[in-house]
Amino acid sequence: MMEPAQSEILSNGKSHDLGGEMVVPMKMMQEEDVNGTQTVRFDDPDGALENEEFLPSGDGKKNINFTDFEGKTSFGMSVFNLGNAIMGSGILGLAYAMANTGILLFLFLLTAVAALSSYSIHLLLKSSGIVGIRAYELLGYRAFGTPGKMAAGIAITLQNIGAMSSYLYIVKSELPLVIQTFLKADPESHLWYLNGNYLVVMVSASIILPLALMKQLGYLGYTSGFSLSCMVFFLSAVIYKKFQIPCPFEEFSANSTAEHLSLNVSSHGHEYNNGLVHEDDCTPRLFKLNSQTAYTIPILAFAFVCHPEVLPIYTELRNPTQKRMQKLSNISILVMYTMYFLAALFGYLTFLGNVEPELLHTYSRIDPYDTLILCVRVAVLTAVTLTVPIVLFPVRRAIQHMLFPTKSFNWLRHIGIAMVLLTLINMLVIFAPNILSIFSIIGATSAPCLIFIFPAVFYIRIVPKEDEPMNSVPKILAACFAALGVIFMVMSLSFIIIDWSTGGGLAAGGH
Repeated sequence: MMEPAQSEILSNGKSHDLGGEMVVPMKMMQEEDVNGTQTVRFDDPDGALENEEFLPSGDGKKNINFTDFEGKTSFGMSVFNLGNAIMGSGILGLAYAMANTGILLFLFLLTAVAALSSYSIHLLLKSSGIVGIRAYELLGYRAFGTPGKMAAGIAITLQNIGAMSSYLYIVKSELPLVIQTFLKADPESHLWYLNGNYLVVMVSASIILPLALMKQLGYLGYTSGFSLSCMVFFLSAVIYKKFQIPCPFEEFSANSTAEHLSLNVSSHGHEYNNGLVHEDDCTPRLFKLNSQTAYTIPILAFAFVCHPEVLPIYTELRNPTQKRMQKLSNISILVMYTMYFLAALFGYLTFLGNVEPELLHTYSRIDPYDTLILCVRVAVLTAVTLTVPIVLFPVRRAIQHMLFPTKSFNWLRHIGIAMVLLTLINMLVIFAPNILSIFSIIGATSAPCLIFIFPAVFYIRIVPKEDEPMNSVPKILAACFAALGVIFMVMSLSFIIIDWSTGGGLAAGGH
């Protein structure tokens, strides 16, 4: 592995020296790069990476690298973007996760995953600051060469394809119910506009694709803010309904919802009580362990994965510094942590042991024509639809780094990759009747790689031994962090395999 140079290029033409910071003209540094070795071109080994999907050209005269880019996105917009990257469809399944862990155990696990995610971002930002790289895959290249870049790119691709699939799966299942309620249509009719497969393709083509074709991620800050507002409305409705729905509750009509419930039973391997809920089911549990508890950690890990988006958002941040970006990340994680816990708590307290893997389906068992819940469905659909373009950006960048590392920006390639990705995800959503098993595998594999293992090993390899020897406290902590990720991955996969082999059901998965 090449040893890092004493001085590395950072953002906006600044140079970071191990003994302090100094401003060095970018032109001079580039000339030294040409005349010297490849020490400062770790972020762009071939000098022409296709990074312009996030970075517009300043004067059109030369390609702009991550390290040269002058960010223009405000702190608030960046908080919205990162918060929207964290927030996803997983919030709908957290009440079910709490029902299988108890309130206190869930709170402990949620706090632990949130804190570890923040520490992981710290490792990424410190590694990025040393070598001036603002792309997850290229940190992998700097640490381990091509194998590191490929491993990071594959993990990001799998993770975000799973996340986007979960969003579109919600569109497929919820949008027909919304249209049916608005139009008072017969649920047994076979009208094309009640077919979820048609609707998910239409939404992808008319809304998601145009947003995904934007060149800069920062422009999506407005849609991110609106998306988060929709999820705040969802949370408010969940809290309000807790004080409106009595326990025990009586289902609206067991016969009219039998088909809908049977889909959940077949998908999740979990049976629910029909008719009147018993008084015994109205006592909240502080601690609970069962076969579904093992799925809680993968669900939570999947729910907090935002690491592929951190560095691109850092790139576009106005006045970027490591401290400023860490503060931004901590605020986003804290806000999402609060929303996750409140949604899980009040959703669980409303239905307790009868909560379903998708919380909105549980409300339908009481009154499928509830106006407030109908509005919540629309808000959730809006939120997940506007989140897909945010998640698609790092996937496209990862594919570009893996398949087209030497190509300059090209609009046809930019558009083509987005269309291929959306087509693949739509086919997955349409032809996979039970996609939740995919989420469980992704949450147990790519999520721990992106949160625990990769940031730690990249940090250990990138930070110079002269600054932090292997026996230093920061590197020992990073090594323990990576080991924790490996243990988490092995245990999660073991529990899932055992549960499958014994005929157990899957918990709610998804980001």
